[in-house]
Amino acid sequence: MEKNFWLDRWQTNQIGFHLPEAHPLLVKHSQFLSLKEGDRIFLPLCGKTLDIHWFLAQGIDVVGAELAETAIIQLFKELDVEPDITISGKLKLYSAPHIDIFVGDIFDLDKKSIGHVDALYDRAALVALPQEMRERYVQHLKEIAPCFNELLISFEYDPSQYSGPPFYVGHEEIKSYYPKSNLLESRVVEGGLQGIYPAKECAWHISLIPH
Repeated sequence: MEKNFWLDRWQTNQIGFHLPEAHPLLVKHSQFLSLKEGDRIFLPLCGKTLDIHWFLAQGIDVVGAELAETAIIQLFKELDVEPDITISGKLKLYSAPHIDIFVGDIFDLDKKSIGHVDALYDRAALVALPQEMRERYVQHLKEIAPCFNELLISFEYDPSQYSGPPFYVGHEEIKSYYPKSNLLESRVVEGGLQGIYPAKECAWHISLIPH
């Protein structure tokens, strides 16, 4: 992951990946997270996604991690909440009732800092990382956020036509990271990636065993 690439995208407002509503695949398949009111979900590389608003509206507490502080400043402004800002190790922690967001490198986030989580939702994190970083990222998640269920969104397309991000992460690669994974739905991305490249968006339910 080139940190400067993503920081620049936020700084220059090149955030075409940011949806104007909660992700339809999350709304449709959220039951696989087995969450109830008062539970806590972790969103890695969360940006200012409106999925956070959706979880909070369901009574679910949110903990997230994000590299770009600009995104989190915007998130709390859009939530109309004034966060408490503290230092947590190498990270900044933006906190308010029912929401905690760590700002900085996710690999600097540890299990003690993140606390208990009941599920994990990876909408745009795995697919934001180049292949050489993805295995390390998955192992890190399993260490810092052990839980039973994960909902993962991935993309499939012809990598000879488009190099990402979002990066192509195929079925076999996902199965290598998460042996207990089940493809819930695969749907065509309307208009294609970048409005050009044909692609499919895939929703996965992943069963995880806590450490």
